[in-house]
Amino acid sequence: MHSILKIFWQYLRSFVLIYACLYTGIFVATLLPIAIPGSIIGMLIMFTLLALQILPPQWVKPSSHLLMRYMALLFVPIGVGVMQYFDVLKAQFGPIVISCLVSTLAVMLVVGWSSQWIHGKKIVAGEEEDVKK
Repeated sequence: MHSILKIFWQYLRSFVLIYACLYTGIFVATLLPIAIPGSIIGMLIMFTLLALQILPPQWVKPSSHLLMRYMALLFVPIGVGVMQYFDVLKAQFGPIVISCLVSTLAVMLVVGWSSQWIHGKKIVAGEEEDVKK
């Protein structure tokens, strides 16, 4: 009986912490003059709490594992909602595909260039450097 209560408490605590960060993010989003979704702000709050080790990862681990396990199931309502606009998607298929490809390429280029700029060329031990004569 004690172990069941302990497991129940761990799940309850982790869900309460996740939802507390979510609703705090939603509240902060209402205060900001720019349109940032509250869920994104809530994730940033959760990340900050975990990164600064204010919140132990073990406290949110049970619910996060449960949510990750069933994440695909959580996308079903979104997929059904998108299918309500099938005629619009069908009419605009070309521009949607082109914009997805262009934006994906742009993101890949920016990430690659910024990574090269930040990290630079690494010198590997045992490898000779090019000597300019």
